Amino acid sequence: MNMIRRAMRPATAMTSVTALAMVIGLGLSSCSQGNEQNAAEENVTEQVATGENAGEPAAAAPVAGGDVSQQNAKALLKAMSDYLAAQKAISLSFDSVFEVVTKDQQKLQLATSGTVGLSRPDKIRTTRQSGFSDTEMVFDGKTLSILGKGQNAYVQAEVPGTIDTLIDQLRDKFHRQLPGADLLQSGVYEALMTDVTDVKDLGSGVIGGKECDHLAFRAKDTDWQIWIAQGAQPYPCRYVITSKGVDQAPQFTLTVRDWKAGADVAGTNFSFTPPAGAKRMDEKDLKDLKDTSDLPENYRLGE
Repeated sequence: MNMIRRAMRPATAMTSVTALAMVIGLGLSSCSQGNEQNAAEENVTEQVATGENAGEPAAAAPVAGGDVSQQNAKALLKAMSDYLAAQKAISLSFDSVFEVVTKDQQKLQLATSGTVGLSRPDKIRTTRQSGFSDTEMVFDGKTLSILGKGQNAYVQAEVPGTIDTLIDQLRDKFHRQLPGADLLQSGVYEALMTDVTDVKDLGSGVIGGKECDHLAFRAKDTDWQIWIAQGAQPYPCRYVITSKGVDQAPQFTLTVRDWKAGADVAGTNFSFTPPAGAKRMDEKDLKDLKDTSDLPENYRLGE
């Protein structure tokens, strides 16, 4: 299971008037499609029974609407995954919103912005700013460096390997998250489809002026949606994870801006030079180097 979806531990249905309208609209759309499909099936049956179009090849049996939607959604997600894996260089900016529920049952949104630049298979630089911290992370294939700009302090650790290795190490050893980790690993399709039980193609949507394919998935612990840019560069424009096991169904939302890939990516420096006067902290003190995942105690999920 990927890192962000593990952290969220998913959600119940949305209850706002807007959400209800969306559900009703989707339900009406599904009913309409179902009626049209039933009519088509009856027409084919009638043609076979009456001998109409005799001598012509038999028409293929209609595919259930749900199956078409599922097949389309899987194909679009796989195309995105293949495209991402093929890009040797990627740069992007992002905005994310992480919802939390306080002990007093108040839902709050914690907003973050940042940048990601990577060179496959083993180099990445990220920045992340929030109301709680301003951090930079650099990985050159051997050494992980994390700088807390507000504290002017940094930590370094040896983590030889690929970006996939780094994602695992950050989660398992350092209890941290790489921004957009679900979408940056080499096998995006396989990771995202883990435990998925329901798949839907919801048609088109527009994110930041870019027309996208809107897909929805249900898994054991999470519901999640993704908007994928249409055209020759099927990159993820928005990714939303909804919790199922937490009161008020908090969500994590990642919106991608300024997408560039391949030759369009400007050269990125993956070396780390500490700022003047920066204090080096021990690896064991990494937890003390504030990150956007270090939320105030009374804001933590489920508490």
